[in-house]
Amino acid sequence: MRPERQRQVWQSEAGSRIWLSGLIVAMEHAARPEQRRLPVAPETLAALRAQLALPASFRIPPISTLRH
Repeated sequence: MRPERQRQVWQSEAGSRIWLSGLIVAMEHAARPEQRRLPVAPETLAALRAQLALPASFRIPPISTLRH
């Protein structure tokens, strides 16, 4: 899926639910003991640290409070 299409899907209500469901599945998978024992690639850790170092405004698109 093209990045601009991914953003459109994520910004819809259904897309938000799909994204959140995927996040929950990924977190449950990562929390399994057999997964926690596996080493994490250094480039994965570096990418995660870089993402977490960003201010929240860069990580999460602003939520509009305007009603249409």
